[in-house]
Amino acid sequence: MLIRSATEKDLSAILKIINHEILYTTSLYHYDPRTEAQQLHWFREKQENNFPIIVAEIENEVTGFGSYGTFRPWAAYRFSVEHSIYVHKNIQGKGVGKVLMAHLIELAKKEGYRTMLAGVDASNAASVAFHKKFGFEEVGIFKQVGYKFDKWLDLNFLQLILEEKPSS
Repeated sequence: MLIRSATEKDLSAILKIINHEILYTTSLYHYDPRTEAQQLHWFREKQENNFPIIVAEIENEVTGFGSYGTFRPWAAYRFSVEHSIYVHKNIQGKGVGKVLMAHLIELAKKEGYRTMLAGVDASNAASVAFHKKFGFEEVGIFKQVGYKFDKWLDLNFLQLILEEKPSS
């Protein structure tokens, strides 16, 4: 497995992965699949803000991706990032997510971030357990903040402290 920075050439594979999650899971509280233009905008915005997008590649195929970005847009939150990791439906449970997560955590540490956050659908026990394996702690559940597939969804926030002091 190769972990590398994503390029615009990877956006088609990323789009397939993310749109499957939008259409069939509560991993994202979105209803409509993303378009190529929306995904390109997302990619360029991450680049402009110096946030990483990494992909996992197996036999020259993108099998997953991860990124992090702004948690909240105010200056006092500049040492906190919220991350996302998505793995192709046929590869889930085979270690791709673990490698992506470890890489994102290391990138965030190198960049001097203090904390990494995850918003996880509270019914997704596998994702909560996955995060806990990396040291994330549950810090709060927002009740019935999402509505998808004809049901109310609770959002569980998990947090990982990355370092003791901000770098600047």
